[in-house]
Amino acid sequence: MSSRGPAAAALAAVVLLAGCARSADPVERLGNRAAPRAGSYGAAATEAGARPPAVVRRAPTSDKVVFLTYDDGAEKDPRFVELVRERRLPVSMFLTDSVVGPGYGHFARLQSVGASIQNHTLDHTALRGLPYAGQRAEICGQQDKLRSRFGIRPRLFRPPYGTYDTTTLRAAADCGVAAVVLWRASMGEERLTYPTGERRLLPGDIISVASIGTTGLTLVERTERLLGEIRRAGLRVGRLEDYL
Repeated sequence: MSSRGPAAAALAAVVLLAGCARSADPVERLGNRAAPRAGSYGAAATEAGARPPAVVRRAPTSDKVVFLTYDDGAEKDPRFVELVRERRLPVSMFLTDSVVGPGYGHFARLQSVGASIQNHTLDHTALRGLPYAGQRAEICGQQDKLRSRFGIRPRLFRPPYGTYDTTTLRAAADCGVAAVVLWRASMGEERLTYPTGERRLLPGDIISVASIGTTGLTLVERTERLLGEIRRAGLRVGRLEDYL
């Protein structure tokens, strides 16, 4: 039996798997499955062996589904709530406390019609390179905010700007995060773009929808345009939390 002990083995696994997260593979994962929710925050969770969260750009599925994700919480158009309700869209909202401001009521209404609420930090700070304490404060602080507002601790986390490091993964695990969610396709002002891989929608793709437009198109209009692209690709919208 190795003398390195379980703690050293776990650290080695984090370093090895973090290298995979920087690969060109469109599916970036840490671990075989999403980590279970940590039982507590901070050092106690790490000492208990909290596994690093999965890092994903696509969900591992052959089902003909893609996933709609929205960041920050800047747009609070009530028509978007109606769209989600009428279409029964299982959207995921990654919220930043400093952006949402006093508008949490809007997202409570979205949650009531089927949207899921997830973590996008307290202040939208770029996390990569920050010390553990700062990263943990950003992630766990928003976990606490969302629990107080919605009664849930999100399992999914999106780092601002999509940047992270091994310290981010450690802090996210200690805050109870099961998966770090990036994206393979992005819906901007008028069209989809693909930073990596094939330039078309594929089953399992996670799509990031820009929260604020400058062309005059509303969030509803951009979402409707995206839904048309999804239909033409022979796909439908799935609930991300069911696949991670």
